[in-house]
Amino acid sequence: MATPSHDDETERPLDPAAERVRRKLMRFVAINLGLLFVAVMAVMGAVVYQTWWTGEDAAEPPALAGGETLAEGTIALPDGARLVSHAASGRQLTLHVALPDGSAAILVYDMAAGAMVGRFALATAPAGAVPEGAE
Repeated sequence: MATPSHDDETERPLDPAAERVRRKLMRFVAINLGLLFVAVMAVMGAVVYQTWWTGEDAAEPPALAGGETLAEGTIALPDGARLVSHAASGRQLTLHVALPDGSAAILVYDMAAGAMVGRFALATAPAGAVPEGAE
């Protein structure tokens, strides 16, 4: 078996330009690895902080602007009614419900008063008919 010659094992030094590029590349890698380490530690710190401080404070409802409390309540729909959609505007909540007899209605609920303030039946008009007052 042939043994490798001494010339093959020794490495020749790089020329000065290649050595400068290698040093810049090594500095770039070291800086980026340091930044990556700092970023990972920041994320891990945030996760530990969040898990450490959850407890009694987590059960409290979020504070609203002006020191207001969260609105809570129950809205009674007609028996057998199904909520199709809803929309909120200011203190009013508009509910589009499908009634058990097949008709539909729009219910307007005032959240500040905690009461239903309007009910509008939805009726279909024959094709080509002009609604009242639209003339």
